[in-house]
This record gives sequence, C-alpha cells and structure tokens, in this order.
Amino acid sequence: MTSTDRDRAIILGGSIAGLLAARVLSETYAEVVVVDRDELSPDPAPRRGTPQSRHLHGLLARGHALLEEFFPGLTAELTAGGAQVGDMLADTRLCFGGHYFRQGASGLPALCVSRPALEAAVRRRVLALPPVRVLGRHDVAGVVAEGRRIVGARVVGRADGSAPEELPGDLVVDATGRGSRLPVWLEALGFPAPRQDRLAVGVGYASRRYRLHPDALGNDLVVISAPCAARPRGGGLSRIEDGNCLVTLMGVHGDHPPTDPEGFTRFAADLALPDLSRILAAAAPLDDPVAYRYPASRWCRYDRLDRFPSGLAVLGDAVCTLNPIYGQGMTVAALEADALRRQLAAGHPLLGHLRDTGRIAGAAWALARGADLSFPETPGRRTAADRFFGRYVGMLQAGAVRDEHLGRAFLRVTSLVDPPTALLRPAVVARALAAASPVGRSTARASRSGASWSAGSGTPRG
Repeated sequence: MTSTDRDRAIILGGSIAGLLAARVLSETYAEVVVVDRDELSPDPAPRRGTPQSRHLHGLLARGHALLEEFFPGLTAELTAGGAQVGDMLADTRLCFGGHYFRQGASGLPALCVSRPALEAAVRRRVLALPPVRVLGRHDVAGVVAEGRRIVGARVVGRADGSAPEELPGDLVVDATGRGSRLPVWLEALGFPAPRQDRLAVGVGYASRRYRLHPDALGNDLVVISAPCAARPRGGGLSRIEDGNCLVTLMGVHGDHPPTDPEGFTRFAADLALPDLSRILAAAAPLDDPVAYRYPASRWCRYDRLDRFPSGLAVLGDAVCTLNPIYGQGMTVAALEADALRRQLAAGHPLLGHLRDTGRIAGAAWALARGADLSFPETPGRRTAADRFFGRYVGMLQAGAVRDEHLGRAFLRVTSLVDPPTALLRPAVVARALAAASPVGRSTARASRSGASWSAGSGTPRG
C-alpha cells in the first residue's frame, strides 16, 4: 500500500495490543478506528475485556523500552501518579527454580504499576492522537471481503442489538485476544485456517490487595517466588500506584490457590521463598481474593499459511497466548506492533508481518514452552536439547544465589532483551561452571538454607 491508499485502519479490540496497533497506524493512516465491546474510559479501572486486570502484570524490560519509545515520558507520567520504578535485580527479591537470587544491579527496569493504571495511561495517549477515534460498546461480527482482500469489518452495537453494519477500512487489524474468531472467519471466506499449537498448563491465579507494614519490604519493590517442578506453587508481590501492594498466588496443573482468605494465606506459606508469607502476616488485606484460570497456551500459526487475504493483520493474543506466569504478553504485543510499523513504513506487503509475528511469538513461545515442560505433568515431547538446556538453566539459577552476573544474564533473556543463546556465551558458561564447583555449591547451600532478606539490605541473609 502507498500513503495515498491509507485512509482508514480498523482495530478490532481496545486492550494493550489494539492500543499499540492504533498508535503505530496513526503515523500512516488518516483515520484509525478502535472497536471494542467495552466503553473505553480514560480512567483506570478493571474492565470486562481485560479479565486479568485484577492480577499482577509484568512489563518486561524490552516492552518497557518500546512503550517509552511509542509514548515519550510515559514512565514519568506513571511515577507522578504513584507508580514506582526500580532495578529488576537490585530492588526485587527473586526465587527461580527454588534458588534465591543474589541482588545486584541489572540495568533492567522494574515498573511497579497495576494493569488498569498502565492501560489507562496508554489509552489516554492513544485517544489523544488526532487520527484515532473509538467505537465503544460494539461487538465484532466478522470481516468483509472483496475477492482476496479484506475491505472492512462487520460490527454490532451492544446497546440496541441492531443488525450488523459494515464499517469500511483499508486495513483491518485483529487484536481481539484469546477469543479471536479470525480462524472461523477465514474459513468462511474460503481461506485456510491456521494450524494451532497447544500446550496444556492448567494455571490458576488468585490475587488480593494489601496495605503493607511500613518496614515490610525496606527499599525493595517486588517479591517473586516462581513455581518450579520441585515447588510448583508460586506467587508474587508488587507495590502499586495507590501506596498498597498487589499479591498474586499461582499454581499449575490444577493445584490452584483458594479464594477464601484462610486458604489464600495457607497457600502463600507453601512457597519456596518464605518472605511473601511473612510479609502478609503483618499486612492488612483490603479485599477478598479473586480468581483467574488459564487452561492452555495456544499459538495460531498464521506464519505458516500459504494464502492469506490482503488488507488484514493480526497480533497480540489473537496470534499467540502465552502462560501468564512469565509476563510476556504485553511485551510481545509491543514487539509485534513495532514490526507492523516497520513493514508499513517500508511499503512491504502485510504477508511480511505474518512472518514477523511468527518470529516474535515463536521466540517467546520457545522460552515459555521450555519452562512449562520442566513440570513433569505438562504433556509434550522433550527433546535432548530441551533436557540439556533445562539442566543448564537450573545450574545457572543455582549459581545466581552467589553470583549476580548470572542472575542478570538470566533476567536479560527472560525480559526478551537477549536471545536464549546469550546464556551460552563463554563468559556466562564459565561463571555457571564456577558456581557449580564444590566451592560454589558449598556457598550456594549456605545461602539457600533458611534464606531471607533483611529489610533494605540488598543481599540474601543465611
């Protein structure tokens, strides 16, 4: 498409992926219409279209950098509203693979803000762009095609239940999330539906807000005890913008945290890192726990299709839903939106964007899949490479107990800043092997034994 073709873009879905698509398309389209079933208010509040909004969200370092690029000053705006930013390793208490990482500078930001506040800040920025307008309280009934080209969307007003109307557009972007109906719509138009890769993880969340004791965390901002095969229950605590904290507990393959207050507290006491339970013992709950269920990850392989209509793009969870434990979703959506911007700026056909989204989703899928397959209950074939890399990552995590350089290398990969192969660089391997030596193992065992953090001390205490 040339610039003269770009009159109207239609974004189906107004969550983070749709808002970021609207942001990049506002650079090249005269009008950008965001269609959503909710009324997209500028105020921060949980909404039906974001079912995870009451739970912890992680904006990984790569995603944080892209959002700041899309919306200069966004971090300053959020911190002015009460959010806090620290260092992902220096200002957090982390336990991965049952190992308590030594704190130290990572250079990776940890943005502590609730999902409603972050989404509202992004939404305000997007809706202030001259080309963007919102069509709220509308359902999407399908896409409109002329031959091999998508030329609009079929939308239905929710208020009056009227008949579908056609909204014409030069580009339609499906950002409707996990519930995307695009595979069905493609088949109805005579195009092939994508193959779907699926990985059953059976994740369950429960979350609750607390008022912390003033000395509970010292200078730290976040506590994460990640689930692992040996201790499959996990949890996270983060300061948020209202001066309180949000706690999310999680379990896999059906071992889900209860939503009654007593059961929630008992579940928190069964994590590998005891700090979270001790902090909650002195905290005041502000509401009752709320639950969320995520049965399986799914990747629609649009990148493998040999026929796909022009005038159509798809990104975010509509392409690939990832185990939310790893916090990849918003960052993957930002990477895909940035790839869409680059494809359009270069005048490339949108088929190239399908390949881009496949590459971006595939990298995140590989990381999440490797972690998910570490649980023996997860169905799926384990290759020799999977087993080798899993053992190596376990050794590296154990080494991070005493060597903050290993913790930083691990976090740069899980934050989608570095590729997984960065963990195999000679300097990283040498440090991991040194930590696995008899002297290193002895030091690590001493650090693990009853480890906790002194308030504001910045180092594990044995």
